[in-house]
Amino acid sequence: MAKRKVGAAPTVYDVAGSAGVSIATVSRAIRSPDSVTPATRERVEEAIQRLGYVPSASARALADRRTGAYGLLLPGFDDIEDAVEPVPSDGAVRITDDRGSRSPVGGAPLYFDEVLRGAEVEAWRHGSALLVAVRRGQRQDISGRVDGLAVFGRAMSEEAIGQVARRMPVVLIADEQAAPEIDSVSVDNARGMRAVVEHVVGVLGIRDLAYLAGPKDSPDDAVRRHGFAEALAAHGVDRRRLRMRHGDFGRARAAAVAAELLAERVPRALLCANDQSALGALDAIHAAGLRVPEDILVTGFDGIEAGGYASPPITTVRQPMRALGGAAIRALEARIADPTAPPQHLTLSVEVLLRESCPPTL
Repeated sequence: MAKRKVGAAPTVYDVAGSAGVSIATVSRAIRSPDSVTPATRERVEEAIQRLGYVPSASARALADRRTGAYGLLLPGFDDIEDAVEPVPSDGAVRITDDRGSRSPVGGAPLYFDEVLRGAEVEAWRHGSALLVAVRRGQRQDISGRVDGLAVFGRAMSEEAIGQVARRMPVVLIADEQAAPEIDSVSVDNARGMRAVVEHVVGVLGIRDLAYLAGPKDSPDDAVRRHGFAEALAAHGVDRRRLRMRHGDFGRARAAAVAAELLAERVPRALLCANDQSALGALDAIHAAGLRVPEDILVTGFDGIEAGGYASPPITTVRQPMRALGGAAIRALEARIADPTAPPQHLTLSVEVLLRESCPPTL
């Protein structure tokens, strides 16, 4: 191997020579780390770090006709502006009396964080990066910078999804009904909600229920409400006599809606469309001086970590959030490999976790 000039930028040939492997192996170790053995990957990574080698993304893109990145488009959050508030840099430490105040995490970031993590890991396994964008206003288009786009429900209109899908692979996350001709991955929302209602009504024998739903335009919420209604009908419960209120899947709004329900009348059980809403319901219940589960039962949906540390821990339907993100990336890879294959619709199973907020027995 020719000696590298002093001061010259290291090349893939330098890395291959230092690691004792071929340049093709170096390329595989960078692009698809799982395609080489751990020992080989470690030698290549050590050589890269020691030499200071930086792979040329532009060169790879020209050779492969790929950007080396996947896109993940999230719906907008009402509280996203909070993340960019200016912070003083005057060195002063401020002391604030924060007793009685609450600063709940809004929207569904805790859920999206888990899905995003799964997508990022799967993209890494395929040697790609993950570009994440949040829709603000009518549209946030990142399709021109990625090889494929995973889109959450409510993040793009059906028309916009169709336009992007004509240019590149698209997979829908948690919105399989929006465009049946496009690949989708989702979880069994209806069956999960039916199982929770079956426990509350069929096992515990409770019929005095209220339901705290999510946004009216949410595909997840629509399917969960359908499962809720099916379970009630199976037990002869007239859902028209039950109180239902819509929230926004966020904790703050759920706390306000739950407080209104409690002020009208305290139901024996409050079923919530997601865990963030259940956390908000607990806030309102505790503020009203009520006990869970003695005075009122509470259930959620998603299985976010915060629900297990609530007081009391929340009974929930745990969905495989990280697996959902990973499945979306694999769907994009499969579509790139075979653009003519029929659309695939994957539904992942869920699990009911009975905890103290709605225990196995009363």
